Amino acid sequence: MDHRKKSGMKMRVKTPSLPKRVQQLNMTGTVLEQACRKLHISAIPDSLPCREDEFSDIYQFVRDKIVDGLGGCMYISGVPGTGKTATVRQVVSNLTEEYVSGYLPAFKFIELNGMKLTEPSQVYAQFLMHLTGQKVTADHAAELLEKRFSAADRRRDSVLLLVDELDLLWTRKQRVMYNIFDWPTRKHSKLVVLAIANTMDLPERLLLTRIASRMGLTRMTFQPYTFRQLQEIILSRIKGIPAFDEDALQLVARKVAALSGDARRALDICRRATELAGLDENNKTQIVAMSHVDAALQEMCSAPKIIAIRNSSLHEKIFLRAILAEFQRTGIEEAVFNKVYRQHITLCRFEGVPPPSVSQVSLLCAKLSSYRLLLSEGGRADMHQKIRLNISQDDVLYALRTK
Repeated sequence: MDHRKKSGMKMRVKTPSLPKRVQQLNMTGTVLEQACRKLHISAIPDSLPCREDEFSDIYQFVRDKIVDGLGGCMYISGVPGTGKTATVRQVVSNLTEEYVSGYLPAFKFIELNGMKLTEPSQVYAQFLMHLTGQKVTADHAAELLEKRFSAADRRRDSVLLLVDELDLLWTRKQRVMYNIFDWPTRKHSKLVVLAIANTMDLPERLLLTRIASRMGLTRMTFQPYTFRQLQEIILSRIKGIPAFDEDALQLVARKVAALSGDARRALDICRRATELAGLDENNKTQIVAMSHVDAALQEMCSAPKIIAIRNSSLHEKIFLRAILAEFQRTGIEEAVFNKVYRQHITLCRFEGVPPPSVSQVSLLCAKLSSYRLLLSEGGRADMHQKIRLNISQDDVLYALRTK
């Protein structure tokens, strides 16, 4: 018999780990290298300019609910890239600092993203797991959450739930979305929900109007950034780094503001222009000039998927427009084939184009999926097949508009 077992001693199992870094990473580099790092969308900015009013409103709403021990729900909408999630996370960061300093009652923050869930009902299981540590089925989790938010318990801390990509939690009976909006209205819930989506009137589209109005949602809409705001955002990222020509920076801001007002797109273009400036052997000044921005914009225009859309057939382009129209109608970035087919027929009649048959449109859908422009539901090719874009709506609109 092993002596260690006989004596009752426990074996200590070592956990493998990566070796510690001896030297710090060199985070200096050239002016262009520093600017490139700062312009990356994953880089954490020192501040969030141009969203001070929205920040103040969200912060005050959440803080008041936590202090008073009440529940509530705020629906935050706006097109992609307008700073919705970043602003909410900054609010949570400030509230956490207040709690640590002793100026705010304790609260638990949980963030869920519809994009990371295999199906909408999994939001229950994930919510409960983050809340209590329990791992149960989605149906059981829904029952436990229902009991929790219906029962009174003064000792219970407030819960702040951020639900991002809310439109992906769509179900046929809308039970998931109804519960997310309904639980905060319970008298003893102490649940504060911040729901983020791209469509302004999503609750009314997916729930009955009278139900949505009864829930008394507080709303916040993030407008697309103007060119001056985009310019300020970029300048705040590269503050103290003289890497951009002023005219070049204005060109990026104006181009993006005219297309979508998406700050992430502006940062991507600036970062690529910075990379091109660093590769330019004739660029002795190490400054991003108009020529580098033009080259970055040209690359964006010549992306493979943009070219594929421009070279598509007439009906393939109409089908893509039909998908966008259906997204706009429902407020959800996922559509069912038969609904898209109806939009396709309507567009054909509007433009005086002979409408294709169902089988012909089904072939169009399969072809666009083979180009990886669409993501279609695997294992089925019927009228109820689910379809999603594999490219941003802005890029589709840009490709369809530009000759």
